[in-house]
Amino acid sequence: MDFVMNFPFFSIMLCMFAALATFMLGRKAAGIVAKAAISITLIMSVVLTAWLHMSGESFVYMMGHFPAPWGNEIRAGELEGIMAVFTCIIALLSMTTGKTSIRTQVDDTKQNLFYLITCLMEASLLALIYTNDIFTGYVFIEINTIAGCGLIMIKNTGRAIASAVRYMVVSLVGSGLFLIGTTLLYSITGHLLMENIFDSVSELFSDGSHIVTLTIITALMTVGLSIKSGLFPFHLWIPDAYAVSIAPSSAMLSGMVSKGYIFLLIKLIYRVIGFEVFKETGVFDLIFIAGVAAMIMGSVSAIRSEHLRRMTAYSSVSQIGYIFMGIGIANDAGMVAAIFHIITHGLTKSLLFMSASSFTGKKEDIRIRDIKGMGHKHPVSSAAFTAAALSIVGFPLFAGFIAKMLLANASFGEGYKMYIAICAIAISTILNVIYFFRCIINLYAFGGFEDKDRENSIAGGDTAKEEAEFLPTRYERIVHGVSVSVLAVLNLYIGVAPKLLTSILTKGLNVFN
Repeated sequence: MDFVMNFPFFSIMLCMFAALATFMLGRKAAGIVAKAAISITLIMSVVLTAWLHMSGESFVYMMGHFPAPWGNEIRAGELEGIMAVFTCIIALLSMTTGKTSIRTQVDDTKQNLFYLITCLMEASLLALIYTNDIFTGYVFIEINTIAGCGLIMIKNTGRAIASAVRYMVVSLVGSGLFLIGTTLLYSITGHLLMENIFDSVSELFSDGSHIVTLTIITALMTVGLSIKSGLFPFHLWIPDAYAVSIAPSSAMLSGMVSKGYIFLLIKLIYRVIGFEVFKETGVFDLIFIAGVAAMIMGSVSAIRSEHLRRMTAYSSVSQIGYIFMGIGIANDAGMVAAIFHIITHGLTKSLLFMSASSFTGKKEDIRIRDIKGMGHKHPVSSAAFTAAALSIVGFPLFAGFIAKMLLANASFGEGYKMYIAICAIAISTILNVIYFFRCIINLYAFGGFEDKDRENSIAGGDTAKEEAEFLPTRYERIVHGVSVSVLAVLNLYIGVAPKLLTSILTKGLNVFN
């Protein structure tokens, strides 16, 4: 066995041990350990993905080298590798970019807990990506849920705690449905490893037995993961959770947490139930309808929102709809487009929340009209925010444009789905333009921030003092600028040269299938 085949196991365990270490360290040491662990994990993930891309194969790693049913398995292919790279980038840049938010909005005694939660979140996402065992997937879903709640309530305000409780309640409903589906699946197949379940389900379906049971199982597990990923109409926890969290928490929640559940759904389709069996159940059609509804309703809610981060949160609902619509098209091209959008939207949405933290300051959220003129005061963050907004809209040369083109192309020849998909993309794009261009126009308008600065200097006292406490240090400004610039450049690179990513996804899906 090549040494590189140990990297998935090493990555999960490194993040788990880093979480344990940060619990016993001070805030500075905890931050160094967390960033070092995820940086090493990122390097291993890049090497693994490159090795898999060159070999064109996948492999199964037996935990402890014990076969089923005593042992557990990890599976790695190009799709798993690129998803691991993606989550590591988001986690690492969120921690570095959000240094000011962590320092000023999280109690000194709890800052090490933020890094603990981040490492735990990354470990659980890597486990969801790599696991070849359906019950292990459920276990790490729950760990992911706990970590998500921690990210929301780390700020320790009333609204943050209330949002975390709401997130927990909704997430547990989704987890419960997934667990019921897993239990039923085990009862008719007698297996927990994905490949073994796939063989049993194929045999049961060909025999014509348990068809109704398989349909119920598929629906339960799909709805459960849809709830956890925030698909419309199960999205009501998203606006508050994203709006009241600190900026790095919002970046990770929107950028990678919900995407982990969607990737697990794709594994369910291809490696557990089987694509053809899944198609016969009719669940693809429900996913398609829900995705289209999310694209429109999320955008409408974003237009109605007057607050910057809440608007960005509703935009996430719309973009999750794009991903589910791609899955619901029910062909390999649609699946490649959906995974492409998972990655590009994760990078873009993280960039939006990170860059917007320069405008919101110490406030949980600000009105869109209050960012008037801030483009001149925060040029780097404003340029990054504009680049992310243009990508979401689907402006040429940005990654979002390629994602929308792939989704439209995937729908060709799919009957009524083609017309609905193209119309939905067009309508949603127009709505995207309305609410994001409103932000950009306010951002670069004149006569805004000068008045606010004058009012603060006249008011003095507590207001000026609080604003001064939140101001980033020179080092934090440099790190923030570099981090958002990296994400913006990645977005442009994928938009200008998408061939490498689409090649990895296409080859990976062929092996995945």
